[in-house]
Amino acid sequence: MARFAMAEKDPFLKRSTEALQQNAEQAGPAAGASYTLIGAIILLGGIGYAVDNWRGTSPWFLVGGLVLGIVVGMYELAKSVWRK
Repeated sequence: MARFAMAEKDPFLKRSTEALQQNAEQAGPAAGASYTLIGAIILLGGIGYAVDNWRGTSPWFLVGGLVLGIVVGMYELAKSVWRK
């Protein structure tokens, strides 16, 4: 609580915290897209790995899942970057 009171008294600190908040808000979509990229690779790669174990076709479904995860993740990343 004392930190916020200090920010109200010091104009430099107040400007700095406002700039930090603005940067964090602008970085939100890019951070979400990067999590989507990693999540798609892990999820689809894991599904491919499970299908390979189930069918005994190692490594083809794993490779396909990883490639599909990269494609889906890059699409979502590009969509968020070019939205601006």
